[in-house]
Amino acid sequence: MKAIWNNTVVAQSDQTIEVENNHYFPPDAINSEFFQLSDTHTVCPWKGRASYFHLKVGEEKNPDAAWFYPHPKPEASKIKDHVAFWKGVEVKK
Repeated sequence: MKAIWNNTVVAQSDQTIEVENNHYFPPDAINSEFFQLSDTHTVCPWKGRASYFHLKVGEEKNPDAAWFYPHPKPEASKIKDHVAFWKGVEVKK
């Protein structure tokens, strides 16, 4: 799977984990040069507290376009630190 934004592959892996129609990419699959940690957090009732990344490719920034669970609840432990995308990021094979 590839995550593409602004014509750039920001993450790529054959070992994503699909949860609720989102592909979660392993931490070593992201191209960290395009990721900036955000101060945004949300809470999922069963996964726990999510943290976010902004994506920055060239001069273009996509705020809070990726999220991850650094300390998920036990039911979601398999996606710990894995990154998922939205806000115009295309995820495809």
